[in-house]
Order: sequence, then structure tokens, then C-alpha cells
Amino acid sequence: MRIKMYTSLLTGVLVWLWLLWLLWLGVDFPVLWAILAFLLNFVPNIGSIIAAIPAVLLALVQLGMGSMAMTALGYLLVNNLVGNMIEPRFMGKGLGLSTLVVFLSLLFWGWVFGPIGMFLSVPLTLLVKVALYSNHETRPIALWLGNEDDLPTAKVAIK
Repeated sequence: MRIKMYTSLLTGVLVWLWLLWLLWLGVDFPVLWAILAFLLNFVPNIGSIIAAIPAVLLALVQLGMGSMAMTALGYLLVNNLVGNMIEPRFMGKGLGLSTLVVFLSLLFWGWVFGPIGMFLSVPLTLLVKVALYSNHETRPIALWLGNEDDLPTAKVAIK
């Protein structure tokens, strides 16, 4: 939760900076939209989309299509940067999983259990990793799920 809070805070700050930069265009209430982006970033998959809708619609109503497109572009860039690059890396390092495993677990558990599986993908993968690590024969597989810090241990376990 701490990692998610930090990445949500980063999302809110970046949205605020983007909308503050757009302030010269006239998009009102950048702090409100940043707080909304921070709070709704905790909702998996659709939270960032829901957070963007009011700000984008306000930009459309107030300023027209150009400002709406710039606002939407900002949300798209921020959510792709934080949600697809920064957050999986920090989640993986903080939880002992590689970034690729975090991403693939999101896809796998989402396919198996739908949106609930996406929300629970990291805890379920950690559960599988602990179960694999507890057996001597499957320990190398558990170590493959880890991040780069686990690699020296993996070499010892395989020998």
C-alpha cells in the first residue's frame, strides 16, 4: 500500500504540474483534479480513466477541442509513465518480484479471475512465490520470479 500511495502521489503531482502548465490556457481547479487523480489511482485499471473524465470535459466546455486534447494527452502521458513504467518497477523491487513478473501476473490473474484478479495479481503471485520457495525442488523457480537482487541466491540454489 505504501508503494501504491507513493505512485498515486506521483500521479497527482504530475497531473497537477501538467494542468498548472495548461493554466495559461485556462483549465480551472488543477489542485482538485490532482487530488482526484491521486485518490482514484488506487482503483485498479479504471480509476485513472474516471479521474481524467471531469477535467477533460471541463477543458472541452471551457476552452474547446484544443485544450481538451492537451488535457487528455497529459493524463494519457502521466498514467502511461507512472502506471506502466514506474509503478511495476517499484512494486517489483519492493516486493521481491521482477518487473516482468509483475506485468505478466497482472495479465495472467486478470485473465483467470477478471478485474478482481488484476487487483489481487501481486498478492497472488507472492503467494505462489512463497509456496514455490518452501519446497527445495521448486525453489529455483521461486527465485526466477524474484528481482535482480535474488540472482546470486538463485545461482547458489541451482548448484
